[in-house]
Amino acid sequence: MDRKTQLEIARKGGRAAHQSGNAHEFTPDEARAAGRRGGQVVSRDRQHMAEIGRRGGEAAHARGTAHEWNEKEAAEAGRRGGRQAQTSGSRTQAARTTAGRSRSTRRSRGSV
Repeated sequence: MDRKTQLEIARKGGRAAHQSGNAHEFTPDEARAAGRRGGQVVSRDRQHMAEIGRRGGEAAHARGTAHEWNEKEAAEAGRRGGRQAQTSGSRTQAARTTAGRSRSTRRSRGSV
């Protein structure tokens, strides 16, 4: 069955369910939770999210509404991103290696 036919059948079923009173009516909380779950699933696909961002940026530039970063703003954003990565539990390979050693071993190598 092609996609168009499948959608038409589903549409008719949905209308019939609403008319007969059997359709599920989402509460705002249910809808919010469902949207959150869907967003979490979609955002796991990093390549897809990058493509969405790229297209949005291209559209903003085409409209002339994109933010143009100056050198100072870019440097500050980079610092904020670096601090956030350090505090969010994301560690570099060196930090993971150091964390696995005992405290006395780290001191003997000159790092605290």
